[in-house]
Amino acid sequence: MVKIPNIDFVGKRKLFLSISAILIVIVALGTIIFGVDLDISFKGGTIISYTYQDGDKAINMSDVEKTAEKALGEKVTVSTKINLLNENKSFDVNLPKSQTIESSKQEDLTKALSEAYPDNKIEYSSITTVNANMGKSFLAKCSVAVLFGVIIMTIYIAIRFRIISGWSAGITAVIALIHDMIIVFGAFVLLGFAIDDSFMAVILTILGYSANDTVIIYDRIRENKRLYGNRKELSEIVNLSINQTLTRSINTSITTIVTMIVVSVVALLMGVTSIISFSIPMIVGLIAGSYSSICIASQIWYMWQTSDMKAKLNKKKK
Repeated sequence: MVKIPNIDFVGKRKLFLSISAILIVIVALGTIIFGVDLDISFKGGTIISYTYQDGDKAINMSDVEKTAEKALGEKVTVSTKINLLNENKSFDVNLPKSQTIESSKQEDLTKALSEAYPDNKIEYSSITTVNANMGKSFLAKCSVAVLFGVIIMTIYIAIRFRIISGWSAGITAVIALIHDMIIVFGAFVLLGFAIDDSFMAVILTILGYSANDTVIIYDRIRENKRLYGNRKELSEIVNLSINQTLTRSINTSITTIVTMIVVSVVALLMGVTSIISFSIPMIVGLIAGSYSSICIASQIWYMWQTSDMKAKLNKKKK
């Protein structure tokens, strides 16, 4: 039989909340210092795609950026891609400021890249232009999707756990989810990743993982309240519930995190930067989600309940 840990999570709630507050401050400062880089899909711009082959001289994407900037006369970013089915390699030259580009400029860019890497057979593939209004509309729709998911989750938790004051359980779970979203946002900002569709994918995935862990702890609190009633203090019930689910929560998170680490390593070795911008923030989000479900959500719920109890006692005394 597996021994249940006996960690006083409730007693350490101030420490946990302080750690989260410090992390949020770091994210805020990082956002102010480094700024937020929105992807072309959100702010509009032009993407010019090229295919290439391996040659005697390896392609350095930093050098490609410099070559492209010199040819076009504006700031660009370069992202690599690879088709795992046929191993075709390609890269995108992203022009965030240009809604359109003259064919002569595109030809100059192709010529400059071909001259810089003659052995790699760089060929123009396609050009895509994203209107700024379309980008803003896409960002708004993604934000609505996240908001809708949060609202549905709150209602579901409130109904399912009405025996332990469902709305407080739902709202504290959402507070933990907001905590996770801030940490994931910070990972994108501090690591220099653009806020793109990968960001939204990570956010929605973490919402599911974090909420699932939180729901499992709330479920255990509900069952322990039924089992022990007033024979145990609320702090004891919360601590017992977290400790009973601790091994399961950690093992599930570690399994997923290890998978994401493997994906990140493979992507780094193969130069697939588009996967890196998903997998690394995903690792950060999984860690934040596990931390918030274990150390934040139930602690805030406990503080909410004890505050309500004190308020009711004060009313009775009056």
